[in-house]
Amino acid sequence: MDAMITLLPGDGIGPEVTASGKAVLKAIELSFGHKFKFEEKYIGGAAIDQFNDPLPSDTQKSCLDSNAVILGAVGGPKWDDPNAKIRPEQGLLSLRKLLGVFANIRPIKVYPSLKKSSPLKEEKLDDVDLIVIRELTGGIYFGEKKRSEKKASDLCEYHEFEVTRIIRKAADIAMQRQRKLCSVDKANVLETSRFWRDITSKIVSREYQDIEIEHILVDAAAMYLINNPSDFDVVVTENMFGDILTDEASMLSGSLGMLPSASLGDGSIGLYEPIHGSAPDITGTKSANPCGMIGSIAMLLRHSLNLQEEAEIIEGAMFDVIEGGARTKDIAEENDRIINTDEMTQLIIDKII
Repeated sequence: MDAMITLLPGDGIGPEVTASGKAVLKAIELSFGHKFKFEEKYIGGAAIDQFNDPLPSDTQKSCLDSNAVILGAVGGPKWDDPNAKIRPEQGLLSLRKLLGVFANIRPIKVYPSLKKSSPLKEEKLDDVDLIVIRELTGGIYFGEKKRSEKKASDLCEYHEFEVTRIIRKAADIAMQRQRKLCSVDKANVLETSRFWRDITSKIVSREYQDIEIEHILVDAAAMYLINNPSDFDVVVTENMFGDILTDEASMLSGSLGMLPSASLGDGSIGLYEPIHGSAPDITGTKSANPCGMIGSIAMLLRHSLNLQEEAEIIEGAMFDVIEGGARTKDIAEENDRIINTDEMTQLIIDKII
């Protein structure tokens, strides 16, 4: 297969983990005879410094010409003024809009040997294997914002098409798994949540009759994710709730550094990134965990290039390396030997080639 992939290293540890992702793709290219063309472009704070624009036109063109886009991370203390007119995060939001992605997919699976890395009791983590699907384009993050000296407001708004498409995306994924779908809302208080719940119920009852649907209030869902995480299979929710719940769920795996994500729309171009941030405190130390990015590469192969076998080989390689005892700083116990970003990447590549 021939494919063009745009790399957006971004800020902080973004370039370090993006290099790991590219190295793994080149190993897949070598092992399976594919031809991947890479273009590296600016985004976020690095793009502001270079072009005074968090998503320059050259970056936009490359992304639209690609089969898939890989993002490292954006942001950092250098650009942290909340009153600044231009911020790194604007580049990410604009990129999502440009690519038409509306569904952020975050798989959360607990490696047996990493149960001790989680703050939860080990017995709570048995059989945890879930996917959280977060709506990306609507809700309070994108609603009208007003502020005066004595009052501020943020509008939370959802349209029918936004709810419909994210529920169908989640239901399609649920059909490929255990056919269990949990929709999270706040329907006892919010009109947008009652709207969300009504549409969800109609779609599932009419189009996905084989799916078991459950509606859970967001506060209860937050509790159940900690108390009974193995009860969940596919979880779908609106933008802000998904943002919060996925960060909470990351603690099940023991580290943000372990978790990948894919942002998808109706087209084939997807945006793939680890869920961790730019981690300025460890930038340049080569201590970042590359597994979140490498897992995102597996998702890229699966969702944008339809290379299922290659995706499974990457995931199997990560499993074998982690279960074999390889540890970056974020997942290490007191007596573990800690390896750096490049060493972890190479161990995984060695299992692929």
